[in-house]
Amino acid sequence: MIPFSHLNNNKLEIGLYIVSTPIGNLSDITLRALYVLSKSDYILCEDTRVSKKLLEKYDIKSKLVSNHKFNEKSNLNKTIELLKNNKIISLISDAGTPCISDPGLLIVKECIQKKIKIFSVPGASAVSAAMSVSGFDEKYFFYGFFPEKKKDIEDAFDKLSELGSAIVFFISAKKFKKKIPILKKYFSDRSIVLCKEITKLYEEYIRLNVNELDNASLELRGEITMVLSPKKSIFEKSLNEKDKKKIKKLIKNYSIKDIVEIINKNKKISKKEIYDFCLTIKNEK
Repeated sequence: MIPFSHLNNNKLEIGLYIVSTPIGNLSDITLRALYVLSKSDYILCEDTRVSKKLLEKYDIKSKLVSNHKFNEKSNLNKTIELLKNNKIISLISDAGTPCISDPGLLIVKECIQKKIKIFSVPGASAVSAAMSVSGFDEKYFFYGFFPEKKKDIEDAFDKLSELGSAIVFFISAKKFKKKIPILKKYFSDRSIVLCKEITKLYEEYIRLNVNELDNASLELRGEITMVLSPKKSIFEKSLNEKDKKKIKKLIKNYSIKDIVEIINKNKKISKKEIYDFCLTIKNEK
């Protein structure tokens, strides 16, 4: 039995609920998500066969309505009418958080335009799950699936390769090997984590250098969440104690701008690091 007692006093408002579902392990769902789904008049889902397994596991009887990329536009008016008639509707995807590289954006935009209330019921996300185990910097850019055309991929990667943050992609295991050459072209020598079967029985995190992908023995299946490490800084060094002592002497007679140029002249040190250290010294006075 699911302990909903602490939620029963919170009557659900009429509106659209964006409900996150497990990305693999069906136990990874929140009590609030189960409660909202159980109280929904309708649940919009990508594949009723997939969502039925979740609902049956938790004995939820709400009506499932197929809502995928091929029919979400034709569903739109009917869904809005149901919401206007005080029905509670939940939107779920096959796995994870809806509207993140999944159907749902059309109905959300329409609800915003029609001033229909929208509520988030957060939970599992392959993006945050992958980043949490990547070991990379906490800053990241989520791109989603690769474009279909090679030129569009080239254009996208040309810009993405300049970002100073980790980058998260979704990619089909079937397509991955074909994309290795273009990954090496734009992200050479970066670290990469291939997240396979997250939360499932054969969960695995494969950590490689992009340049090693050709020779790696990879057994991938399903949908892969891929994380690339941030672009390596062009600044190879940081201020050492000798530099800091020199700055402390220079600060008496030179402007911060001049000191930055003097210290940076023959070293690859970030100008911002030098500038910030100068400010620290000035503030200590």
